[in-house]
Amino acid sequence: MKDQLEALVGQMVERGIQFDEAINEFEKKFIKRVLDRSRGNQSRAARLLGIHRNTLSRKIDLYKLDPRHHRRP
Repeated sequence: MKDQLEALVGQMVERGIQFDEAINEFEKKFIKRVLDRSRGNQSRAARLLGIHRNTLSRKIDLYKLDPRHHRRP
């Protein structure tokens, strides 16, 4: 995984991607993946992420994520 991360960072630097943009994109994808894993349960997702549920809620709004999308019928 370390080698993959190094390669990804190298590609991002070569393409001129700004640090803030990289951090935001990583955070958004990480949160989406954890929401998928927790089937949209924000309390469970917040625990898995190690953040407060209110913080997760703000980030969901910030990144315009739809937590209902992650729930299974």
